[in-house]
Parts: sequence; C-alpha cells; structure tokens
Amino acid sequence: MAAWFLVIIYLAFISLGIPDSLLGAAWPVMHPEIRASFESAGLLSMIVSAGTILSSLFSGTLIEKFGTGKVTLISCCLTAGALLGFSFAPSLLWLTILAIPLGLGGGAVDAGLNNYVASHYKAHHMSWLHCFWGIGATMGPIIMSYFIANHNSWREGYSQVAMLQFGLVIILFVTLPLWKRVAALQQSAAVPVQTGSSNNEFIQNNETRKIHPLHISGVKASLLAFLFYCGVESTIGLWGASYLVGARNVSAETAASWISLYYGGITVGRLITGFVTLKINNRVLILLGQLTALAGGLILLLPFPDAFTLIGFILIGLGLAPIYPGLLHETPARFGKENSAKLMGYQMAVAYTGSTLLPPIFGLIASQTGIGMFPTAALAFIFFMLFSSEKVNRILKQRAVAS
Repeated sequence: MAAWFLVIIYLAFISLGIPDSLLGAAWPVMHPEIRASFESAGLLSMIVSAGTILSSLFSGTLIEKFGTGKVTLISCCLTAGALLGFSFAPSLLWLTILAIPLGLGGGAVDAGLNNYVASHYKAHHMSWLHCFWGIGATMGPIIMSYFIANHNSWREGYSQVAMLQFGLVIILFVTLPLWKRVAALQQSAAVPVQTGSSNNEFIQNNETRKIHPLHISGVKASLLAFLFYCGVESTIGLWGASYLVGARNVSAETAASWISLYYGGITVGRLITGFVTLKINNRVLILLGQLTALAGGLILLLPFPDAFTLIGFILIGLGLAPIYPGLLHETPARFGKENSAKLMGYQMAVAYTGSTLLPPIFGLIASQTGIGMFPTAALAFIFFMLFSSEKVNRILKQRAVAS
C-alpha cells in the first residue's frame, strides 16, 4: 500500500511543478492580449512567491491540526481554481487577485508533502520526489507551447493544466483516508526515522522537546543553507543566459540551450541520487554535491574557453541535485520528528525567500558593476551554503557528544 501511495505523492509533485513554469512560457502572448506591460510578470511572480512563503510558514500548524491529506487536498483545490481563473482572466487585475490562491496553495502542498515523505519514507524517495517536480516544470512549457502553436490560445493551455489539477483533486479526495493509514503502517514497520544517514540519527533530547523549533541549536544555520541553496539555483537560472551572452559572447539560442542543460543536470542528478542514497548517506551526498557545485563555480570564474563554461553549468546543476532533497529529508533526524512539520514550513518559506530576493539583488549589483560579476556571485552563494550546512553538522556532532 505504501509503495502505491507514493505514486499519488509523485503525481502531486508533478502537478506542483507544472504551474511554476507556465507563466514564463505564456507571457509573451498573454501580456499583449490583456494589455499589461511586459514587466508585470515580475509583479505576478512576486505575489505568487509571497503567498507561497506565507502558506509555508503556517503549514506546520495547519498540518498538525488537519493532517497532511486534508491540507494537500484543500491546497490543490486552491491551485486548480486559480489556474482555471487564469484561463478566463480579462485583465492584469484579475491575474493579480488569482495569483494569491495560486501561491497559497503551492506553498502548503510543497511543505506538507516534503514533511510527509521525510517522516515516513527513505531518502531515495525524497530525491525522486524532487525529480518529479522537475518533470512537471518541464511539462509546463511543453503543454503551453502546444496550445499556443496549435490552438493560438494560452487560455486553453491554462484550462488544460487546471483540468489536470482537478483530476488530482479527485484522486486526493478518494484516497484521503489512506494518509493516516499509510503513515501508521510506515511507523510500525520502520526504524524510528528513515533518513539514510548513519551519522545523524534521531536525537530526541530535552532541547528538541521543550523549546520553540527556531531556538533549537543548528536550526538557524540550516535555514541559511536553504536560503543560499535556492538563491544560487534561481540566480543561475535567471541570469546564466545573460552572463553567457553579455560576458562570453555566446549566441542567445546557445545560451538558452546551455541553461536547459543546467536544469537537466538537476533533474537527472536527482533521479540518479535516488539510487545512490541506497548506498551513501544523506550527509555525505550533501557535502559531495556542494563540493561539485563549488568546482563548477570555480570553472565559471576562471578564464577557460567557452566549452569549459558549459561544463561549469552542468557541474553546478549536478552538484545542486542532492542538496535540497537531502537537507529536507534530514529534518526529522536532525531536529526531532515532533518539530519537523513546523520546521519544514519554515525551511520552505526561507527557501522561497532566497529564490525571490537573491536573484534581483544580484541584478541590481550587475546593473552597476556588469554581468561579469555573475560567477563571483554564484561562487559566493555556493560557499555560504556550504559553510552553513557544515556548521549544522558541527553542532549536531557536539550535541551527540554531549548527550
């Protein structure tokens, strides 16, 4: 039952990834039709991000009160309704209003499913979960481009994705009783926490029981790791092509294809990581991923030929692949299972904050200093992520010795 139930969770994460890439694919034909300015897409993106951050912060409390199944069901209803509304929206004002439930629904689903998998499944399932998000994010532009090319309608693209989301809502409604049942089966049949980590076993001490989750030693450093992880992932995705064109004199078409290989490295890397976690624990994989990304950043920084620049982007993508799912899956083991629901929401909120704020901050810096600063910024973000993550490991070792 637990294995089949994973199919539903994977489907939910595909549906989470599809809307993330729809707006960018549709916007070139959307904004003239609704008479919105080109830069209005940034406003919509920020509203979605704000809703996602807000729902992530409160997701832990909601899950404790209503359970992961109900929160996921209601959140998918919100996203499906918002996407259907997008297909009928006559103006930017309506899109702005609909962006609120789209963000609120997405954040709660993300935090809820990550916590559920971290608490009840092994590490390789977390890697594959985020691989399926990549599949969804890849499907979004494909679906939208099909309806724009063959039906000359971005609205039909949104309505079709909304129908897929409503299909998931029906599946979630029918399987709602299974969430608690599967969780109980997993807890009765498994070790206390299935993290895939031999060095970060679940430590339930007085500190993790009695104080607010944010005050547990190591939590703040962990949050910084999430901030810089999503910051570097988004910064490379947003500004990588501009760097290739502006500083490396690569054609726009080639630059776009190289950035797609960067995302491909993340998606394929997570698929492979799922198998590797069967032999190597999360802590080692996270460190190896960070060192690989650091090596890729150094290649970008050094004055190598253009071919090496492509290798640098791919290495960063492959290096980033195991970090995010690995950090998420370690949450119950590092900070206590009783704290994981709230901490997962906090981590999601900080992660989305990093992806929302760090890329535009770099954009402001680049506007004053030049896009050539891109490798330096990427390398700095990767280093701060590595430093924060290793600080958590040091704190955990000290806690283990003290206990």
